[in-house]
Amino acid sequence: PFGRSSITHKARLGVLIILQLIMAGELVLLIGNERWMHVFLVIALMGMILAPMVLRRLRAITIPSEIHVVIVLFVFASLFLGEIRDYYERIWWWDLALHSTAGLLLGMLGFLVVYMLNEDEKVDLHMQPSFVALFAFMFSVGSGGLWEIFEFSMDQIFGLTMQKPMLGDPSGLTDTMWDMIVNAIGAAIISLAGWRYMRRDHKSYVDSWARRFIERNPQLFERTKKHGEDISSR
Repeated sequence: PFGRSSITHKARLGVLIILQLIMAGELVLLIGNERWMHVFLVIALMGMILAPMVLRRLRAITIPSEIHVVIVLFVFASLFLGEIRDYYERIWWWDLALHSTAGLLLGMLGFLVVYMLNEDEKVDLHMQPSFVALFAFMFSVGSGGLWEIFEFSMDQIFGLTMQKPMLGDPSGLTDTMWDMIVNAIGAAIISLAGWRYMRRDHKSYVDSWARRFIERNPQLFERTKKHGEDISSR
């Protein structure tokens, strides 16, 4: 409905404005203190948060407001609050909570990608719920592994401490393993939930987000549709 869509759009805009103002204020302080690495991170983060809206203006891709807000809040909590405001050091469970959340979000992303292809009539693809759940799980775990490689690379190249040393293990290996464990747990939870959802054929926000994404981004499926039409005409 129009009313609901308007409310979610305004809520997303409000969240983005508040976060940008917070980061703009922090940016001024960082420049004054000449903390140039953090200045770069804040500017990059502000650009990342605005990127989906820019892509929407360019009609390249449209992301549902609810998903956009969730992603933005997670990125803000992990990079801005975690790295720049040192929440990883101030709050001992901050890193574990975010990696658990990342497992859930990445699992949902992997599930949505396959679910959209599975449900879209333009795409000749039909997979069992168990395979979709397995893909979502492996997508999340694989993405988490790539993030740990990124953390290691940033620490080695720029001298950061994204891999947090733990008591008795200054190398950060224990932190990395716990990050991957909680990420896998989060991925397993969302994959199981997706599997149950597909088995019971319930309609919920998952179905709503997937179908809205397909409807708003037909250009992503045009090539597959044309390919299917070419094959059927032979």
